[in-house]
Parts: sequence; structure tokens; C-alpha cells
Amino acid sequence: MPSLPLPQPDPRLCAALAEDLRAARFHGEDVRAAWGEIADDAIARGLRRPAERALAGRTDPLAVLARLLMLGMPQPAALVDEALPRTTGAGLVALNLAAAVEEGIRPLAVVRPQPFADESGDGGWWVASDLDEAVLGGPLPEDHVLGVGGASMTLAGLQLPTPARRGLDIGTGCGIQALRARRNVGEVVATDTSERALAFTRLNAMLNVVDGIEPRSGSLFEPVRGERFDRIASNPPFVITPRAAGVPAYEYRDGGMAGDDLVAHFVRTVGEHLLPGGVAQLLGNWETRDGAAGLDRVRDWVDASPVPLDAWVVEREVLDPLSYAELWIRDGGTVPGRPEFAGLIDAWLEDFAERGVEHVGFGYILLRRPEAGSPTLARYERIGQSLGGAPLGPHLAAALAAHDRLAGLDDAELEASVLLVAPDVSEARHHLPGAEAPSVIELRQGGGFGRTIEVDPALAALVGACDGDLAVGPLVGAIAELLEVDATALREDLLPRIRELVFTGFLTFA
Repeated sequence: MPSLPLPQPDPRLCAALAEDLRAARFHGEDVRAAWGEIADDAIARGLRRPAERALAGRTDPLAVLARLLMLGMPQPAALVDEALPRTTGAGLVALNLAAAVEEGIRPLAVVRPQPFADESGDGGWWVASDLDEAVLGGPLPEDHVLGVGGASMTLAGLQLPTPARRGLDIGTGCGIQALRARRNVGEVVATDTSERALAFTRLNAMLNVVDGIEPRSGSLFEPVRGERFDRIASNPPFVITPRAAGVPAYEYRDGGMAGDDLVAHFVRTVGEHLLPGGVAQLLGNWETRDGAAGLDRVRDWVDASPVPLDAWVVEREVLDPLSYAELWIRDGGTVPGRPEFAGLIDAWLEDFAERGVEHVGFGYILLRRPEAGSPTLARYERIGQSLGGAPLGPHLAAALAAHDRLAGLDDAELEASVLLVAPDVSEARHHLPGAEAPSVIELRQGGGFGRTIEVDPALAALVGACDGDLAVGPLVGAIAELLEVDATALREDLLPRIRELVFTGFLTFA
């Protein structure tokens, strides 16, 4: 499928478009209310007809803009001019977001309202990107610029909410990570190999009146050679794609390397671009090959960095090769029943077989260059349970702060500390029928990663007593006396587990 013209960002027209969208109440909640919950769910699954039916016959600005800019439906020029009185259809054409055709104004891109929430409050952006497969009716062009999807919002929610001076967004795409970073970071360099993506990034920064974003062209760290940053965020083109004839190489997801080499390269080299105390966060895939677990391979990548790094890696999902292949073939707009589908499946499976790939993991990588000294954090874990909708960034920031404080405390100082149970923690006790004592005691976390951990009566008693009154040491002594166990042995058993509960957010320092 041929590529569409590049967007032509223009500050005056972008400002006019933003005013028109605001006046039309072109916001996520208003659009959802216009076409209803069922249609909204259908849109998320690539189905437009329920929304088309819900808006049928309506000529108000919100309905016209929803059809034009979200559903990709041509609209009469007169209705577009009424809906966008400052921009007009001619302005959309000048931005290369639409084309003038016989039936009126035909969209060349989508512009979607994107709500967000962070510690500074609720807000929203308008994000322009390329037409998706539901509009195109077939496979995507290889230079397709993806809009805001689940992975984009995941990484945006992972970004630390603490202030920083200078940031870097690698593989910026439509610019969503750069927009998110600017909420807390003074200036952001946004890089991509795709000139099309950089054009959308410029346009979206103008449309949302966000300054301090500098787009640069190039691969990975090439555009910032010799520079260092406080924050680096990347939703890189990590999708494992066969290097075979006939397999589309989509710029937004394929970095041109074999297997998981791109993520490995990123992890090994990012430390050189971090200032002391700087943090890099990215999403990635990693392969389990010939019995070598994916998380262990990520650990090897971190260890291979010439700059020693703290690391916290979370594996959220694991797929077998067939499921992985089908997921990304469908993502490109090729579905079962199309002649090329089976051939693409074969190409993926052959590629995996050549490297002995058994599974592919997906997750989050957080790397930090220590302020001074050696790394103190090396955490590689699997967290498979579903998470709530709240951003994880505040939880990650709190965990890093807790880790740093704990690293400076010896056991005696920890015993002298006063702790509190986090407000989102609850306890569940499970009894066998007729039994007085519980057979299982669980602590459950409502926020963060939503962890559930099994504890014994001693640790449960300590957590229950952490009300900001007594320090850890006296509490352990009292529990040892209550349970009639040796106090020294109980301290040795509980203190490492208390450290874990503080890091994971079950307990906090008073």
C-alpha cells in the first residue's frame, strides 16, 4: 500500500485546530458519550460500524469530527467548515491531515483525544497518527506511524513522576512518550529513524502547545552521541521479526535486527547516555533460547554494560512462538483467511526454530546509573497478575526511594525505624473447616503491582502492629515473647522480609 503524504506541521494552523477541537468538546469522555459504551468497546477491537450507526444522521460538530478524525470517514466540506470554523477543511488539507475529494474532505490521518492522569492532575492531549487497518481495509504500509495503543500507555504510566532536567525519547513514533515526559522533564530530545514519525511528533507538540521537544532523526543513540540525560524512555521497535523475503518490516515495531538483539543492544549501551542518578525505562521482548530463560539473558545484558547499572526487570507475559507470531501478524492487518497469513506464520516459526526459541517474554526494564559507587539493585521477577488502571510511575519512584533508604540502613538501624502499613494493604486468612488457626495468611496490595504474598503468623503480627507507634525492634521482641520463640532467631528471619515489604510498598517509613 503506498505511503500517504507527510504531515506538514504549521504552528498557526495547529493552534487554530486545537481551538476548534476544544470548542467542539472533542474529548474522550464526550466522544464516548456520543456513541455509547458498546460502540466504544467495538472501536477498541477495530470495529467501526456500531459507532457509525450511533452517529448516523447527526451533523453537530462533535459527530462530524468523530466520523472524520476517528473513524476515517469522508465528510461534506460544508460540515467540516462548520465543525472547524478557524481551521476549515482547507486548513486540514494544508496540514496534510486530509485531502479535498469529490465527496468532500477525506482524512489522511486520525486525530484522537487521549486522556491522561498523573500526580499533577487529569488532562488530555489530541494525538495525530496514521490511518489504521480498520480504515485502510488491509495491511498497513511499512512506514505506518502508530497511534496511542496499550503499550504506549503502559510506558507512559511507568515514567517516573519526579522532576528532571533533560530527557530522551528513543523511537518516539507519534510523540506520546515525549509529551508524557514533558510533564516532569524540562526538555526532551525525541528521536526516530522515520521522518514520518518525526513529522507527527512535531505536529502533536504544536497541537497540544507543548514546547521543549526537539525531534532528531537517527537510529537508537546515534542522534545523541556523546550526550547524557537524566531520563530516557523508549518504546523501541522491539518486535521480533524474521529477516525473510515477503515479511513486512514495519518501522514502528521492527528495528531491523535479528531476534531480541535490539533490546539487548539498548540495555548494553544505555548506561553511557545516563547522567549519575539517571534512569532509563523501556518496554521489550526477550527470548528463552535452548533452556536459557529470558530474564537470565536480560541479566547478562545488564552485566555486559560498561557502565554498572541498577536494574529492575519485570516480566509480565510469556508467549509460545506460534502465539507470538499470530499476535504480530494480526497487528499488521493480516488476518487468518488471507492468502499470505500461513506463509507469514511459517516464516516466524522457522526464524524461531533456527535460534532454538522456546518462549518470548514481554515486560518492563528500569535501569539506573548509580550516583556513586556500585549498583545495589538487581531485581528480575515475573508478575503475571492483572494490574489496575492506575499509572505505575509513582509506585516505581517510591520503591526506588525505599530501596535507597534501606541500602543505607544496617539491621540495627532498621530495628530502630518506625514503619506504617500502607493504606492499600489488606489481609486475608483462610481456615480449614472447624480449625481455629488459619492455614494460610495473605497480604494483598491494592495499588502498585497488586501483589499477594503469603506470610506466617509472626510477619502478619508485625505488619498488623506497624501503626507508627513502636519501632521494628521492640515489635519483634514483643512478637517473639507472644509466640514463645527465640527473639534473635526471629529477628534474623523477619528483617530481610521486612526489607522486601518496604521495597514493594506493603510497609512505609513513618
